Amino acid sequence: MVTIDNFSIPDSVNGWSNKSVVTEFILLGLSSSQEFQLFLFFMFSVFYGAAVLGNTFIILTVITDSRLHSPMYFLLSNLSFIDICQATFATPKMIADFLNEHKTITFQGCMSQIFFLHVFGGSEMVLLVAMAYDRYIAICKPLHYLTIMSRRVCSILVGVSWAIGIVHSASHLAFTVDLPFCGPNKVDNFFCDLPLVIKLACLDTYVLEILVLTNSGLLSLICFLLLLISYTIILATVHRQASGGTSKALSTLSAHITVVVLFFGPLIFIYIWPFESFPIDKFISVFFTVFTPLLNPIIYTLRNKDMKEAMRKLRKRHVGSKQVF
Repeated sequence: MVTIDNFSIPDSVNGWSNKSVVTEFILLGLSSSQEFQLFLFFMFSVFYGAAVLGNTFIILTVITDSRLHSPMYFLLSNLSFIDICQATFATPKMIADFLNEHKTITFQGCMSQIFFLHVFGGSEMVLLVAMAYDRYIAICKPLHYLTIMSRRVCSILVGVSWAIGIVHSASHLAFTVDLPFCGPNKVDNFFCDLPLVIKLACLDTYVLEILVLTNSGLLSLICFLLLLISYTIILATVHRQASGGTSKALSTLSAHITVVVLFFGPLIFIYIWPFESFPIDKFISVFFTVFTPLLNPIIYTLRNKDMKEAMRKLRKRHVGSKQVF
């Protein structure tokens, strides 16, 4: 195991005035077994490739099929883009580290991972709320749907989701980047997870832990409550309806609700024990960064007839163009 020696303890830790002497962090990863890491290398290479290709295919399908030029699919394509980003901020390095004995990341790289994790996570939470609002308007106010959910409104919703994600992440990074790290530098995960990194700082981190919990927990709680209220109203409305479009609406809603559960399920566990370490923590990290982006396109494809038909046409068009040449 690699360790960093010859650290000098800063003269003024409590004042945060001294620069950190830690220039890199050691990522302990998912396993120390070389044989198992080789297996994980191939497995996660397949999963990561499938997640990127699946979400890219959804984006291309929405762009190329005019029937999918609607608010719901516009928001879905943006969700797929965030999922690609979510899968990419740490997974490629994790895959490369399976082949490396020394798994290190620079201080700047660690701060970048923390920043992008919270940008993409915060943006996706807000975008899921926007998608719930879209379904609420479509089902509860169908006659005004296209008027309310105009292209401009959809663009504003996407812009707001990114803005909130960036502000949310910047607020975390503002106090993390200047923390004094004077010796301990081992992160027990495959990426720089903010609570684990804060614990390495050479000062009492209790107040900082409360700030992190409040910041992330408040955003998550607000988004979760908005989603819960929205889908409760929508399901109640669908239940009262007896039209032929009820089954299609339920099919679409089931996909949305499944994605929400997959996203917020791990977060609920994290915020119950935010700064306690459990063996399942690494599985939750893998699920959040790899499996959620992988499962989202599968869920939306399997539960959506229009998307399946559009993908089938795009695939036939691509195969047909290959045969011509």
